[in-house]
Amino acid sequence: MSHITLIRHGQANSGATDEASYDMLSPLGHQQAIWLGDHLRHSETHHTRLYTGTLRRHIETADGMKTGLDPIRDARLNELEYFTLATLLEQQHGIPFPQDQHGFSAHLPLVFETWKSDRLENPPETFASFEGRIQSVLEEIAEGQGPALVVTSGGLISMAMAQAMGLGIPAMSRMALAIMNTSMHRLFPIGGHWSPVLFNAVPHLDTTERRAAQTHI
Repeated sequence: MSHITLIRHGQANSGATDEASYDMLSPLGHQQAIWLGDHLRHSETHHTRLYTGTLRRHIETADGMKTGLDPIRDARLNELEYFTLATLLEQQHGIPFPQDQHGFSAHLPLVFETWKSDRLENPPETFASFEGRIQSVLEEIAEGQGPALVVTSGGLISMAMAQAMGLGIPAMSRMALAIMNTSMHRLFPIGGHWSPVLFNAVPHLDTTERRAAQTHI
């Protein structure tokens, strides 16, 4: 098994309220991707493969990193449809979309728990399907040769880490809320299992002049 470094995309359109309008990098998101690529080159970090989801924000982030690797696109690396799920939660259970960061922090685990318990009718995919596609694509990537970079989204990364550590929805939600844009998260095979050896690393943003660029949304 080869180790995998999961990367969250750069800052997207944080003012969006639907999937389509969210799916593009902000000017800062483009810059974050450039800084991450510079860091990987200057630190001579070795990777032989690059994977991304098929969402625009994944592709733009990978392009901005300029790794020199030919990307493999896989829709199984796409994010859960949070805005769609939140709309269903409001329509079916009367719980409104949050208006600020504090509200979002309480809303996310509620969305996850309602979705997991199959109390949302006609979601874009089931929670079990989301879990399954993440497990299958990471297993396939792990069977390849050499360390891999995987550009994806925060919800998927939190699920991958939760699977590796046996975490429930509350801990998974706290993890998802903490994940910064263009942060790195590494899963390393130890004893036939995934072990997280890196979480939420942003060395490319950890300077005085760049700390304001450490964004979560």
